[in-house]
This record gives sequence, structure tokens and C-alpha cells, in this order.
Amino acid sequence: MAKRTNDSEPISDVLKGFIEANNLQKGMDAVNVRDAWKNLMGPGVNNYTNEIMLKNGTLYVQLTSAVLREELSYGRAKIVTMINEELGREVVRDVVLR
Repeated sequence: MAKRTNDSEPISDVLKGFIEANNLQKGMDAVNVRDAWKNLMGPGVNNYTNEIMLKNGTLYVQLTSAVLREELSYGRAKIVTMINEELGREVVRDVVLR
């Protein structure tokens, strides 16, 4: 039986190392951005949201309401700031509303 050592690390450090070693950060960012959009925009906007996709620092959001798309287009810079603050680092550089 293997002897146990007292070299303990926080689970967050272990997970960060695993994500970096296996190049999983892009996928994690995509999932985290999708969750941040849903949390920040609320159920009213989420009812009209079809698809959320992160590609090369640009967040593509497909909406079913042209009126909502026009309304959100005025606050694109604020949306970028809010999502990046929610994630704790700069992931999104631009938002494209379709």
C-alpha cells in the first residue's frame, strides 16, 4: 500500500493545473460566458435568446426579437464589461447580436 504524504494542495489549484495541462481553457470560457449571460441578463432576455457562442474573444448572441436586439445593441460595451467582471478576467472583447 502506498504511503500517504502531507503534500496537500487546494482543489482549486489542482483544477487550474489540470485545465492548463490539457488545454481546456477555451471550452471552460465558453461555458462560463454562457452562464454569465444567463445570470446577468435575467429571464426576460433569456426567453428571447436562442444561441450563445464565444469565438476568438467575440460573443455571438442570437436573439428572436428584433426590438430586443436593437435595445441591447446600445449597451454592447456595458455588456462586455459586465461579463468580464463576472468572470474576473477579460474573456470577451466584443458582442455581436444577431
